[in-house]
Amino acid sequence: MTLFPRTTGTDAPTADGPDEALRRSLGVGRRRFLTTCTAVAGAAVAAPVFGASPALAHDQDRGRGHGHGHGHGGDVLVPADKRGIILYTVRDATARDPLASDLPSGFREVFKQLARHGYRQVEFAGYNQHANAPGGAGLESVAGAKLLRSWLDEYGLRAQGNHGFIPSSWPLTSADLDTFKKHLEIANILGMAHMGTGGDPTGSPYRADWDVAADKWNALGEIARREGIKLYTHNHDAAYGFLLDGGPLDAQGRPTRSSGIRKLEYFLKVTDPRLVWLEMDIFWAHVAQYKFHTYTAHDGSTRRNVFDPAGLVARHDKRYPLFHAKDGVVSTTNGMGYEMVPFGTGVIDYTTFFSRVGHRNYHNPMIEDDNSPSATDPAQSLREAKISYDNLAALRKRRR
Repeated sequence: MTLFPRTTGTDAPTADGPDEALRRSLGVGRRRFLTTCTAVAGAAVAAPVFGASPALAHDQDRGRGHGHGHGHGGDVLVPADKRGIILYTVRDATARDPLASDLPSGFREVFKQLARHGYRQVEFAGYNQHANAPGGAGLESVAGAKLLRSWLDEYGLRAQGNHGFIPSSWPLTSADLDTFKKHLEIANILGMAHMGTGGDPTGSPYRADWDVAADKWNALGEIARREGIKLYTHNHDAAYGFLLDGGPLDAQGRPTRSSGIRKLEYFLKVTDPRLVWLEMDIFWAHVAQYKFHTYTAHDGSTRRNVFDPAGLVARHDKRYPLFHAKDGVVSTTNGMGYEMVPFGTGVIDYTTFFSRVGHRNYHNPMIEDDNSPSATDPAQSLREAKISYDNLAALRKRRR
């Protein structure tokens, strides 16, 4: 059974109990689901629940010429030069005081360590580090970008994106436009092909607000294109919820029902594919799969439509140059369906996902784990970054 169920639609939801509904929405087989729930209830899951671990597969592949640092063979799902990490995952390390710790601290030492792990790409989450690190605290400037670029080059890394400044104003104020252009200049110095944001284009469920957001992003995307940069937006689960675009109006004159199209699917439809791109956070897309599987249609009926993240990417493959690759184990208690864990130690079927979306030399998966920094284990985030890298590098096409 796959975690990426075929998208379906029915006039009414099935009469499942809560556990069965959870299992179906996650797309997990009954035996697999029960095994996972038992493990989650009993203890924290520290290894893949289902099948052999990717790390083990990686060790086995060493004897077949697929060792660390390679990965251009025909069966490799993520080529070596496409393996990246968003620096938010190791934000405690870049923020660490080098005078108070022997662990890697600040951008330069973190770049060095990530390169040792095998990473070839990084995605920034801002340009701040500890004040005692080389270059000082704030590197959000032309001079700071040149320093960062020198360190990236030193360790053979490429900057692939940034969760940075997207103007809040619309129409744009002069100050916001100037700041946006400064960030585009920084992106070009760093050698980025893409620049984006960690938020959704709008938090609204209404089509009219998404139309406004599309106008804004098309305009920003045109400015970015003139500078040679692709502008992208990043999703959380809410952005793949259902758009409210019809049915009876509420007291404020707003629609209360849905045609069944999801918010970011609509955004893809109304934005210019030459100007606006997306970065799918695969974890949050699976949370959306779990949370948003039924909607009230314009006629008042309840309909079922299970989200298929890989299917959406396959239909719009060139619109998704970047992914956040984060993993999860099943949770029956947090309302999201998953708890975040290091890549390759959860149940999200990345072998299937990357096989289905294809174009492995186009997409850029960035490892992310929001929970990697630890208040009690300062080495944890970089250690888990290594675990995640090895598991990403180990992904292989299934042999037929």
